[in-house]
Amino acid sequence: MKRILILVALAVCVCACNGTDSGYGYRIRDNRIVYNTPPRPAGQQSMLGFACDPIDTVRIGLVGLGDRGYSALKRLPIIEYASVVALCDLFPDRVEKSQERLEKMGVPRALHEFSGDDGWKSLCELDDIDLVYLAVPWQLHTPMAVYAMEHGKHVAIEVPAATTVEECWALVNTSERTRRHCMMLENCCYDFFELTCLNMAQQGLFGEVVHVEGSYCHNLAPWWDGYQGDWRMIYNRDHRGDVYPTHGLGPVCQLLNIHRGDRMDVLVSMDTDAFNGQAKADERYGEGAVDYANGDLTATLIRTRKGKSILIEHNVVEPRPYNRMYQIVGTKGFASKYPRPGLALGAGSQEVLDSDDLDAERFLSDAQRDSVLAAYKHPIAREMEDLARKVGGHGGMDFIMDSRLIYCLHNGLPLDEDVYDAAEWSSVVELSEVSIRHGSMPVVMPDFTRGEWDRLDGVRFAVK
Repeated sequence: MKRILILVALAVCVCACNGTDSGYGYRIRDNRIVYNTPPRPAGQQSMLGFACDPIDTVRIGLVGLGDRGYSALKRLPIIEYASVVALCDLFPDRVEKSQERLEKMGVPRALHEFSGDDGWKSLCELDDIDLVYLAVPWQLHTPMAVYAMEHGKHVAIEVPAATTVEECWALVNTSERTRRHCMMLENCCYDFFELTCLNMAQQGLFGEVVHVEGSYCHNLAPWWDGYQGDWRMIYNRDHRGDVYPTHGLGPVCQLLNIHRGDRMDVLVSMDTDAFNGQAKADERYGEGAVDYANGDLTATLIRTRKGKSILIEHNVVEPRPYNRMYQIVGTKGFASKYPRPGLALGAGSQEVLDSDDLDAERFLSDAQRDSVLAAYKHPIAREMEDLARKVGGHGGMDFIMDSRLIYCLHNGLPLDEDVYDAAEWSSVVELSEVSIRHGSMPVVMPDFTRGEWDRLDGVRFAVK
């Protein structure tokens, strides 16, 4: 435990800046918190639409072989044009266990093995890897990603990619300067219902999408003990705000074409007291030993530059059934994923659906819903669904995510999610905390594209 805490402490080398003395901080103006958007440093170029040279076989170095990293080894070796050539974990026994998994899958053991506190640096310094895949505690994401890009590697980072606004800028600036991809592994963008609804929205079935919702409501009681060194409980214990926003935020940002025609502009957050959170902390550390900071539920409302709204929630301590909310409110239709998938489409869509039993105030019947979902299944899901469900990984969405990453790198195409997605979605970790700290004051969000949020026209998944 001490070793992981030391690593986490060292990782906060890119500190959170909440005052007026940093180019990445904020000031309070007219009762609003206004974050700076500093000019792009000389020598950097925008990464919007960036595509690297095609990579024949994407050689992968995997850092972090706990739950998420070890599960990635079930997927990566079977993806065409991908090869796991280096493994790293704090503990050498995890490296050997991972090597044995590769052998059981009938693929070669990784050529390089690293362990210990600085093994990840040695992995990043290798000449024979193209992609560093990071599955480590949140606080280590940005320092490791920055180091990897500075050593010429593309980076894929588990969620969230960063925990502070300054870390978000570090990812953006390093990616722009080194011309290396930095993708956050937001797997929920690749779930089947989300992909299909994105396709429906792009085909106009919802009309103008005006409001969206997403969340991470997941009772973590069975899993708290599984985080090495207690790092996740410690982070929730020490921070207010939405500390894990991207599962809910990523898919709905794609619906609204964030930084591809619109941008998140103003944010307001509010939380409850830590009722269950404090009780769990008392049980874990002793009654009154710590003050548990994170509210049981955090709600964040965001308004976009084009007048749309986003609502996201975070709740990990109540016995609430799993829920990512995922709702779409449009001028012609509505979609909701939880507690069960539902579609409501207005009369303007009757000719498309070949049915006269549509009512905008009622859900379609299960048969109608399934017919629509089948007709508008996203082409990527249609191509990969059978294999993805067989391989698994949160029902298959992990496999689609990894496959798309390798496909784009192999073919020299822009990635589905870029460094600005990683920064914008992750920035809510700090922005929500700052809003709450100032009495739920509105926050004017930074523009990580530096004014280029409307340069691209909509979300597009590139294909050769």
